[in-house]
Amino acid sequence: MDTISLDRRDLFRGAAATAVAGGLVVTAGEDARAARPDKLRQGDTGWWVKNVQRRLLDAHFWLRQANGTFDDTTQQAVMALQKAHGLSRDGIVGPQTWSAIYKPRTPRPRTTSAFEIDKTRQLQIVARWGWAQWVFNTSTGNGQRYWSSASGRYLYATTPSGTFRFNRAINGMRNAPLGELWRPRYFNGGIAIHGSPSIPGYAASHGCARLSNRAINYIWWKNLAPIGRVVKVY
Repeated sequence: MDTISLDRRDLFRGAAATAVAGGLVVTAGEDARAARPDKLRQGDTGWWVKNVQRRLLDAHFWLRQANGTFDDTTQQAVMALQKAHGLSRDGIVGPQTWSAIYKPRTPRPRTTSAFEIDKTRQLQIVARWGWAQWVFNTSTGNGQRYWSSASGRYLYATTPSGTFRFNRAINGMRNAPLGELWRPRYFNGGIAIHGSPSIPGYAASHGCARLSNRAINYIWWKNLAPIGRVVKVY
């Protein structure tokens, strides 16, 4: 049976009583009789979407809420799950992703309480007591050579590995030379985690670790990346 951790129970307050049917959590009054669709994608709605959302939340893949609407945060959570399982990163729940949904593999952090950026799997992991409190989809530096007008020379789009700390933040939009950064939190010079409208399934940034705007808003709201917190990049 799926369980709901204490820090997410507010999502389901006031819901009808639940029962177990075929290993799935079924809320009274919901129509769970429809056959499972072959695919679910952004824009879909219904009981199966809500079930996927609940399973993702229970496995600590962050999304906004389990409301039965496959929104952009659900797409990002599906993509993060796909990355954790080594699947194609399209944000669509297809045959292989359905299997992962039923047996989700939550990434284990390398630290006990740091904010981690896993460049290999393109994930951000908030570590708490040695476990993943939340897992976010991210896109880091793509390694390509580019011209920097700020420095007047060519640079490589890399996200440096190592141990750092969050040292400054901007609570709003920063219009940087390389683009707009929503609510950036910096940890290594001009390298930050920040919101962006584009977080693909692969490394695509100039060096920052992108998140969806809603994800960075949540990180600010819950103070998951306070000034001074250790950032582990690997």
